Amino acid sequence: MIVECKSCGKANRLPAARIGDRARCASCKAPLLPLAHPVAVHSAEEFDELVRDARAPLLVDFWAAWCGPCRSLAPELEKLAQQRAGSLIVAKVDTEELAGVAARFDIRSIPTMILFRAGHEARRVSGAMPAAAIVSQFAL
Repeated sequence: MIVECKSCGKANRLPAARIGDRARCASCKAPLLPLAHPVAVHSAEEFDELVRDARAPLLVDFWAAWCGPCRSLAPELEKLAQQRAGSLIVAKVDTEELAGVAARFDIRSIPTMILFRAGHEARRVSGAMPAAAIVSQFAL
């Protein structure tokens, strides 16, 4: 996975299995973890690694840039990532960029959020909603 440092903006390669560990930016040495923001997934391989190796529950938002409800959900996911940093990983999959991944999970409407636990789909919900509703829908 590529995790951008919030301090200096540099991209850092971080194995998905280390998401629950401590990690520092290779450039400025600022802490990268816990992830307090949604992480963008840029390839099918990165997605598969994240689902397979993440030790914490993984909430994936399937979205598209042209989708109004997707844009309204983004700040709510940002809040959720900040509130649950260290105990939940929030990831975003652009269905236009990774159409194959979206097809594999039969994404028919966006936004759709899927919660993965131990590499398996645990629950899915479609539609934009506030962070509190996401927490209750997924029992986080």
